[in-house]
Amino acid sequence: MPKVHFYPDNRIVEVEDGENLLRAAMLAGVHVNASCGGSSTCGKCRVIIEQGKAEAKPTAKLSADDIAQGYVLACTATVNEDIEVRIPIESQMGDSKAALDRELETVSYAGFLSAKDLSELFGEFTINPATKRLYVELTPPNLEDNVSDLERLRRGLNRQHGVADFNVDISVLRKIAGTLREADFKVTATILSLGGGECDRLVKLDAGDCSARHYGLAVDIGTTSVYVELVDLATGETLAKASEYNTQVSCGEDIISRIVYSLKKDGLQKLQQLVVETINKLIDRVVERAAVELDDIVYMVAAGNTTMTHIFLGISPKYIREEPYIPTATFTPTVEAKELGLRMPEGARVYTVPSKASYVGGDITAGLLASGVFKSDKLTLYIDVGTNGEMALGNADWLLSCSCSAGPAFEGGSIKNGMRATKGAIEQVRINPATLEPMILTIGQTKPKGICGSGLIDAVAELFLTGVINEKGRFNLELDNPRIREVDGQGEYVLAWAADTSIKRDIVLTEADLDNLIRTKGAIYAGITTLLDSMQIPVEAIEEILIAGGFGRYIEVDQSITIGLLPEVEGEKVKYVGNGSLLGARLVLLSREAKDVVIDIAQKMTYLDLSTNPTFMDRYVSALFLPHTDRDTFPSVMRRMKAILSA
Repeated sequence: MPKVHFYPDNRIVEVEDGENLLRAAMLAGVHVNASCGGSSTCGKCRVIIEQGKAEAKPTAKLSADDIAQGYVLACTATVNEDIEVRIPIESQMGDSKAALDRELETVSYAGFLSAKDLSELFGEFTINPATKRLYVELTPPNLEDNVSDLERLRRGLNRQHGVADFNVDISVLRKIAGTLREADFKVTATILSLGGGECDRLVKLDAGDCSARHYGLAVDIGTTSVYVELVDLATGETLAKASEYNTQVSCGEDIISRIVYSLKKDGLQKLQQLVVETINKLIDRVVERAAVELDDIVYMVAAGNTTMTHIFLGISPKYIREEPYIPTATFTPTVEAKELGLRMPEGARVYTVPSKASYVGGDITAGLLASGVFKSDKLTLYIDVGTNGEMALGNADWLLSCSCSAGPAFEGGSIKNGMRATKGAIEQVRINPATLEPMILTIGQTKPKGICGSGLIDAVAELFLTGVINEKGRFNLELDNPRIREVDGQGEYVLAWAADTSIKRDIVLTEADLDNLIRTKGAIYAGITTLLDSMQIPVEAIEEILIAGGFGRYIEVDQSITIGLLPEVEGEKVKYVGNGSLLGARLVLLSREAKDVVIDIAQKMTYLDLSTNPTFMDRYVSALFLPHTDRDTFPSVMRRMKAILSA
């Protein structure tokens, strides 16, 4: 059997003869960017064969010069002999820890809702988690008092804590006798209250007094990233945070490609294992950072879009993708953590925040809870910008939601030099209107190796305002500037010359990149305007726009309006929520009242299916221009552009 040696990870894996190279990388635990799920359409999985040979299919994604240097697309290559493979910097995940950790940092700048703001929006609520840890001291049995151990425990909990009745897990029942006697009948009982008329349940019994050590986990399961918070359920204090890329990205970058992958043999099992492995890694990290015992974590609340929730629970998402787009469930039961493969103690439970529909998930209902939209008097537009554009419009009286497939452009997918927001990604761009020279700023202020979503919006806005591109995203090749050129029949703009980059190649924006961005922003804008139109509400009536998601917090309002991603509104109306999904999951973790509210949000919210909406496609087509076919809807953008070009 041939061996594959991957660098710079220095990992070796033995594979079957004829094995796919991308699959070999997955078997070795080596990450290679592959946003198309291995269909060879994205061109992201570029690797270099340094020793040996790999059979590779022809592809237009690699130039003759690339092939001469040993590049292949891992998804098209097969292994038939021992080989050494180097993953170049642009195909690696990047400095994910640094990038994701900065998303977890407490930030404070104009327009960002602080933790205090969010707390006030939610209002006062009592810390009342679904679990209780109750210490009891029992009198040992004797010939006169010879009731069963379970009845003795039940009697003690009722007398000392008012817990009159409860069911018991069979796993706990099997251990009660031994635990009571080993602990001299002094134990801590963990009681789970599911609500909804269900009886409380004894899920864990520990020797001694553990009642002060009562911890839970809030988890945001994103398509691209996973975030975990370790919370003290007695005080509400966050003890530690951690984040990591969802390792499912190796199977496809967006939810549609994940659904397709789930239909392969063992595909669903593989995807479920990958996300659980990611969460387990983060659990280990927060436990170490907070210096707590894993055995004292008794509850988890997870929020994610409907597809991610299905996969996490091991439920097939097949029919989410097929008309009429029906999920298996939008409200799922509380389940045992061990049943999902999570590294949590026996008896620990997991609750997933309810979804509304196939494409409006628990991440949105959690965000609407955390941001206070559900109780606000203001007409609010809530947008979670990611691979899907999920949004809701309304206030305390009503909520209308929808979702549109935005595509991976804002996450770096489908962009020639696109990348996630990691170290070396161009995140801000300004272009001198006189010289057309760019000024760029990268994450970490290091040599650039690509461009992330916020940088892409910036760059396209600047190119449009300076007249380098027209409203269709086509370059003005008549401009006499070395940065504007034609390659293989299409125009492109050089953001950074090869000598100035860490990848030793020019970093460019091509017309194909612009097409992808315009389609992405067009879908989001069309979703927003369709929501407004369905309620016969003008843009001017929106009192507040809340932008959620890790990507959303870094975009600039003016630039987003310039390209037509957001409607033209006053800048002060736009605020950033940050990770609304994680914030909402944390509230549900801490408060049974919050859980009731988020269920109410999911039940009462109306879902607008854009796939059957007659006006959505018309609005989408109209939005496939910069900023829009109807320039009268963006008067300030046109004034700004005129001022720059006439200067």
